[in-house]
Amino acid sequence: MALGWFRGPHQWALWLLFASYACAFYIPGYSVKRYNDDEPIPLQVNKIFSDHTQLQYAYYKLPFVCPPSGRTHGGSPFGSGQSVSLNLGEILRGDRIMTSDFELRMGKNMECQALCTQEVGRKDVRWARQLIREGYVAEWIADNLPGATKFVTVDRSRKYYATGFKLGFEDFSPVDGKKRTYINNHFTIVIRWRSSPEGGKYVNGFEIYPKSIRAEDHGESGCPQQVHEHHDGLELYIPPNTAKLKEMYPGSSYIPQDDGDDEDGATLKIPYTYSVFFKEDNSVDWSNRWDLYFSNQDEGSMTHWLAILNSLTISGVLAVAVYVIWSRTVQGDIKGRGDGAIDETKLKARNAARMKNFERSGDEQGDDVERDAELSSDDEGLEDVSGWKLLHADVFRTPEYSGFLAPLVGSGMQLLFMASGLLFLSCLGVLNPSFRGGFVSVGMGLFVFAGLFSGYFSGRLYKTFGGVNWRKNTLITALFFPGLAFSLIFILNLFMWAQASSTAIPFGTLIGLLALWLLIQVPLVYAGSWFGFVRTTAWEHPTKTTSIPRQIPPQPWYLHSIQGAFLTGLAPFAVLFIELLFVFKNLWQDKSGYYYVFGFLSAVSSVLIVTVSEVTIIAIYSQLCAENYHWWWQSFLTGGSSAFWVFAYCIWYYVFHLHITGFVSSLLFFSYSFLACAVYGLLTGTVGFLTAYTFIRRIYSAVKVD
Repeated sequence: MALGWFRGPHQWALWLLFASYACAFYIPGYSVKRYNDDEPIPLQVNKIFSDHTQLQYAYYKLPFVCPPSGRTHGGSPFGSGQSVSLNLGEILRGDRIMTSDFELRMGKNMECQALCTQEVGRKDVRWARQLIREGYVAEWIADNLPGATKFVTVDRSRKYYATGFKLGFEDFSPVDGKKRTYINNHFTIVIRWRSSPEGGKYVNGFEIYPKSIRAEDHGESGCPQQVHEHHDGLELYIPPNTAKLKEMYPGSSYIPQDDGDDEDGATLKIPYTYSVFFKEDNSVDWSNRWDLYFSNQDEGSMTHWLAILNSLTISGVLAVAVYVIWSRTVQGDIKGRGDGAIDETKLKARNAARMKNFERSGDEQGDDVERDAELSSDDEGLEDVSGWKLLHADVFRTPEYSGFLAPLVGSGMQLLFMASGLLFLSCLGVLNPSFRGGFVSVGMGLFVFAGLFSGYFSGRLYKTFGGVNWRKNTLITALFFPGLAFSLIFILNLFMWAQASSTAIPFGTLIGLLALWLLIQVPLVYAGSWFGFVRTTAWEHPTKTTSIPRQIPPQPWYLHSIQGAFLTGLAPFAVLFIELLFVFKNLWQDKSGYYYVFGFLSAVSSVLIVTVSEVTIIAIYSQLCAENYHWWWQSFLTGGSSAFWVFAYCIWYYVFHLHITGFVSSLLFFSYSFLACAVYGLLTGTVGFLTAYTFIRRIYSAVKVD
């Protein structure tokens, strides 16, 4: 009966419903929005940001701009000042998009339109001057395109866009020659369009040209005469109350030129106006309308290719070393005795002699000769046994703090799945710039879903180590890294809340992230851990472990944990550091920019993973040849050691490339850099661990003990 309901007319109704949803589905960057003549184009305001600080502010939170009137425009059911629904990525990146009072209609030019006249006090004037000195720019949005400032190359052969426009500028006064601060209060909006073959027009460019015009030049209509001619700028300055200052400084010939007391009621009137022009531009198609935002980055293509060539060169040299180890050393040792068998009795005799040798304090050369004779007699027939073979009974011994290593590897697998998914979707073009906030939103979703992989690998590795309390291991895996990241973000959020910055995550979003973590990710980790520990068997090792561990001989300085890790981290960092220039410039300097060369980044990331694997194999093989079987943690540290050099690079970049001012901005930079390096270290450390584990299982699987 129930199945019969889906047949007949109900079946067609379901298909029509599905088709309607399919037609309504919007793919960012692929769905064209067409406008008819005189059709309104909503203009939304977002935020202001600067290259000199990490603090952003919502545009409508600024006291010196026109506040939203609440009126509806263009038939929209929402009045100005209405917040636009944002995805998680947009919220986390500090976007605060709201509807505005600007009226734009397709094809309708507007010479000048008064917006409002805003009165501001001395305190607000000082803040506006500070924001302009720090280079803040504002971001508006029309048809999902950010308003841009247009630049042209020196030879004027091509143009490119920089997202946003300046709030104002500093210039020397023609009266007294002193540096003054001027605010931009007129905006010339240029909408570039092209006719669509299917009918209507679509927007392929959004440019904003700000201008400062003094209040005295504005007429009764609110607009200045000849708005596009030269005008003196509107200076952000309120003359001081001279009489009150003389009372404060009696008998003094120097009167401070500061804005004076905030409570004297003095204000500055700032009239805001705008113009709108539509220009046909057939040189830019819909699919290429974002290219202008990337044109200034085209010069770096050669550098990207240089980064790939550099990566391949380093990886190739290391690949030769790995090939030598595998083909000549490892396989040669295995095949040297025909069947690869090792006489256990002779090995014990040799080990006993070596132990006796270590306990002696050889004082004279005669003792050395006698000792060598003893060893040669004990080691007869074992001269072809290399150092790594001697560890067959200890190499798979459970490491110290194994209950902490398993959760770290599980978290690393979670991050590896997330990073791979993001790069894959970005290369396909799904995560394109028009999908605002999509990179962070999809990354968060992939991270939560990858809790299954995190729990599985952590639980199965914990079982391999001989652990029994798998629920405790599950909690550590699910809470450790996400808990540290959430705690750090919450503490940083307190500082941003104190600055009233839009970079601060709203409290409701924090609660949502907490629920996403505890109510979705933790159960997924639990399910994966249950399957990995209860439903699957532990990974089997090719050799058995003895009850008594062998003594490890003195190690060279470069095989110690810390020194060796620092050295081995240089090779992966050398693969990555050229591409880091572009990533850092996009993240810390061009905050409004859009990193688009994911093809290059994916290529470098792939070579990086191969390089980490190669370095780990070389380092762990050298350690085994030195008869040191403590490779578990060492492989993890070797794989993740380049994170130390990346963080050192962050410090260098902060000192020599950034111009960040203020304690909070510096705190944000170093905290987020540390968190990013921790993510990178966990990911590459897991790659190193899995590579070493696979390598060791492979070489010892060919060794048989008689």
